[in-house]
Amino acid sequence: MAGSPPPEGFLLLEDGTLFLGRLVGNAGPTVAEVVFTTNMTGYQEVFSDPSYNAQIVVMTAPMIGNYGINADDPESARPQVAGVVVRELSRTHSNWRATGSLDQWLAESNVPVLTEVDTRRLARHLRSRGVMRGVIGAGTTPTAEALAALGGCPSMVGLDLASVVSTREPYAWGNAQHPFHIVAYDFGIKRNILRLFDAHGVRATVVPSNTSADEVLALRPDGVFLSNGPGDPEAVAYAPSAIRALAAKGVPMFGICLGHQLLGLSFGGHTTKMPFGHRGGNQPVKELSTGKVLITSQNHGFAVAGSETGGIDGAPDLEVTHVNLNDGTVEGLRHRSLPIFGVQYHPEAAPGPHDAIPHFSEFLDALKSARV
Repeated sequence: MAGSPPPEGFLLLEDGTLFLGRLVGNAGPTVAEVVFTTNMTGYQEVFSDPSYNAQIVVMTAPMIGNYGINADDPESARPQVAGVVVRELSRTHSNWRATGSLDQWLAESNVPVLTEVDTRRLARHLRSRGVMRGVIGAGTTPTAEALAALGGCPSMVGLDLASVVSTREPYAWGNAQHPFHIVAYDFGIKRNILRLFDAHGVRATVVPSNTSADEVLALRPDGVFLSNGPGDPEAVAYAPSAIRALAAKGVPMFGICLGHQLLGLSFGGHTTKMPFGHRGGNQPVKELSTGKVLITSQNHGFAVAGSETGGIDGAPDLEVTHVNLNDGTVEGLRHRSLPIFGVQYHPEAAPGPHDAIPHFSEFLDALKSARV
């Protein structure tokens, strides 16, 4: 009847820990890696970020959905998450920009929401034990079907998801009259990155993740951008050869998140799986050249191996430019002689703080210098 609570549901983690709640939307078993984010707002941007593809996202903010969704803020054309876990799902919303409710938007893409969960306990568990695979299902006891689905869920290690979320055909973004033109590799690109390039006077041709260096060079770009994206960077094995070929031509390059990791791999480095990653809008990053601290938005479960003192492991041509102040992981790198740099965090900050937006101007300066 109207006003009755949603049916009971559960989240079972692969270590056997069970969390009970109420299930909204898809009742079939849904399996994915379970991660948590500390973002207080911006749930629509989070759920539509391709970097969250094939993940069940736990929101640590206690109420989600209170301002609804709108047509302007999504980071891609649809929700990308496999599932959502919250403490409280607001079934009503109020905002002058809202065009609909969060639960309806997620239901249209068959994304289940498990609500009334002790998300503080769940986040502490993932932080202590590390992120792991999980299954969302209906009822209070996992069925044989749910257990089988969880057992068959692939590990994020070795998974190439960039090719899954990438565009299939090139497309243009931005004012055609802008003075600078870049080629943007789509490994899972966020729309706000393209919006900010447009705002900085840069138009983009967005190309599939497996585009060759020759195809990029034929477009005569002023520079190349390597986007964010989901999955294991070492599984994107087709990208480093193209990156090295473009670097050999002296093309300016800028990478964000997965793009940053691919730069590390292209010049001899390697990546490691983090225990629970960095996901949220409050990660402190130190800029080594100035000592300045940036509060950054992040979403990644892998990191380029290296340190402030030891540099990038296996990549002497790269230098570390930024480190995370919580755990010392590499947050930025730069080539010692070529106009190439990358950052692990998200300067486009959707959602999140705007401390790092000047990196877009830094890339623009590299494009201008290459023309001289």
